[in-house]
Amino acid sequence: MRHTVPAGMERKESDVYLRLDRARLPQHIAIIMDGNGRWARRRHMPRVAGHRAGVAAVRSTVETAARIGIPALTLYAFSEENWKKRPKTEVDFLMRLLCRYLKAEIRTLNGNNIRLKYIGRQHELPESVQREMAEASEATSGNTGMLLTLALNYSARSEIVDAFRSLAEAASRNGGLGHMEVDEQAISDHLYTRGLPDPDLVIRTSGEMRLSNFLLWQLAYAEIYVTQTLWPDFRGAQLLEGIEEYQKRDRRYGGLGQDGHGPHREHAEAKR
Repeated sequence: MRHTVPAGMERKESDVYLRLDRARLPQHIAIIMDGNGRWARRRHMPRVAGHRAGVAAVRSTVETAARIGIPALTLYAFSEENWKKRPKTEVDFLMRLLCRYLKAEIRTLNGNNIRLKYIGRQHELPESVQREMAEASEATSGNTGMLLTLALNYSARSEIVDAFRSLAEAASRNGGLGHMEVDEQAISDHLYTRGLPDPDLVIRTSGEMRLSNFLLWQLAYAEIYVTQTLWPDFRGAQLLEGIEEYQKRDRRYGGLGQDGHGPHREHAEAKR
């Protein structure tokens, strides 16, 4: 049965949306936003122009995800490695751009019933940035729709280190390390993403085939979708195309497919 197109969708978005199975939408999508620098270089512009253009991609992607009912969306915005691998002028620009985004988008986030939170070592960010982050999060805290998570000063390896530190500290308060119990659930409960379902789908733009130290624990069984589109050119339509590809996959979690051998038989035959 055809479903109603949400208000505000562009024609290309609605065309893809009508092909989706609303009952099989991913519950959590994670996106590695990549390609800002290449986008700018191809246009003979400074790298910061690519970052500035990427804001429109964030807005379109976030609004589309909320519009179709995705419960959680996580965007990889700034890694710990960015401090070391990017010039200070570029990092400073990114921090100012983040502050402007947080101020400008509160009305849009509230209008779409979106909550905002963050993961990463926030305490290492400039105090002015931390203040803007806290204000934006507080301003959207009453919303009940999609949870938008920005990964800022984030490293998956640091997250796992911090999780084990938290486990050890909890054990020390409960009689010592001899009382520490470590299993998968305990580790998950001490990650930055505790309370969030693991992503079903991770999207990487710009054609790169790596996870870049992003949600390494949580993406253990996620479907990976890579698009050649550079992040500033990514829009809601491209998000829906990623979801469409996701719905063609047979998620086996290490087991067998529905026919006992592998992917859905009809999907495998369609590829022949």
